[in-house]
Amino acid sequence: MFKKRDRNEVRVIRHARVRKKISGTPEMPRLCVFRSNQYIYAQVIDDTKGVTLAQASSMEPDLKKAAEDKNKVDVSKLVGKTVAERALQTGITNVVFDRGGYVYVGRIASLAEGAREAGLKF
Repeated sequence: MFKKRDRNEVRVIRHARVRKKISGTPEMPRLCVFRSNQYIYAQVIDDTKGVTLAQASSMEPDLKKAAEDKNKVDVSKLVGKTVAERALQTGITNVVFDRGGYVYVGRIASLAEGAREAGLKF
């Protein structure tokens, strides 16, 4: 009998396929996104050292307070701007965008747009 895979399992397979092709370097780290039902997380990662250089999430108290009466797409844009500002403070201007196996619409696209508006190039 055919057993249908759940969505997260399919996403993990898709993410592994993408990760075979892209990785973060010190000159161009990887902007990785994880999305749960309630929150969204973004990290700038140097894969050669295995170090997170900058991060932001919608769980942070400052962002939670700023996003009280906004929808998830607007909160994602705030997270993108925040992670971009923190990356720029550490001297990172160019990144590789890793959408984490998610489709590039909605919250993922909004996060990328916010990061671009704040000054990251990808």
